[in-house]
Amino acid sequence: MAIIKLSATERRRVSAFFTCLVLAVLAWVFTVLSNSYSYTVKEVLSFKNAPQKRAFHSLQSDTVSAVINGTGWQMLFSKMHPDNTPVPVDLHTLETKSYIVLSSQLSQINSKRDPSQLIASFTSDTLYFDFSNRKVKRLPIQLITSIKYQHQFAQSGNVILKPGYVIVNGPANVIDKMTGWSTDTLKLDSVSETVSKHLTLQLVKEGNVSVYPKSTDVTIPVDEFTEKTLEIPVKLINNHNYDDVKIFPQKVKVTFTTSLTRYAQTTEDFFEANADLDLWKKRGYKTLPLVIFKSPAFTKIVKIEPQNVDFIIRK
Repeated sequence: MAIIKLSATERRRVSAFFTCLVLAVLAWVFTVLSNSYSYTVKEVLSFKNAPQKRAFHSLQSDTVSAVINGTGWQMLFSKMHPDNTPVPVDLHTLETKSYIVLSSQLSQINSKRDPSQLIASFTSDTLYFDFSNRKVKRLPIQLITSIKYQHQFAQSGNVILKPGYVIVNGPANVIDKMTGWSTDTLKLDSVSETVSKHLTLQLVKEGNVSVYPKSTDVTIPVDEFTEKTLEIPVKLINNHNYDDVKIFPQKVKVTFTTSLTRYAQTTEDFFEANADLDLWKKRGYKTLPLVIFKSPAFTKIVKIEPQNVDFIIRK
């Protein structure tokens, strides 16, 4: 490959040429970017002063195209560092109208913007809205959890939510379908003690629905669990025609898990074991299966011994 050897004078001339070329390009770029342009950017709308007597639903996207007049430098920097501040739109006139003209609020909108990012116009200047009757409803808060407990630990009582309800306000056709309002998911791992958390509620998805409050305090009682066995009397049900029916055995052993704090107070009075005589009369059962009809919410049945009882009917 041939190597071009330049003299010191030639090297100075080449260096001067490229220096002038770079300076010329920079001067051209500077001149171009100093000129004025109109360019379009996407702006997100935020609504304020919503009408109190009318529920509204926007018929278009909450993002609009805005035309901004500025220099090439401002256009360049707006692409590099977009302004994420929402454009505030005042909705007070929706009390009597079904549309908003954005250009009528332009001075008010620009008063809150950076002077270098003033909006000249909107490509879609009018926002249209649909209306329906507004309704207020009280909804229970629904706790969403993903909790893993340590071995032998579990929830030992009812969850306490303070507050336990929210007030929602919005279109009647939307509010009527709501049965509750969910929290954000409470995710915990290796839990071995009572949980107390401040939990935010899920965000409103509809722009014309409001919810209050936005959060709740959650308390989940947690305790260590152990097994306990009790003898529970068997109750015969659906004995309509026979005065003398004997069942064997008359008591069954029920093994269950319960929290340590409630171990001593959990007695046979909290349980009810049933045997249904209709299973013999209508289906021909020779032994009657036992069903635990009543048990405390804080217990979990492990086993029943025996699971069936014999019976003798004396006419």
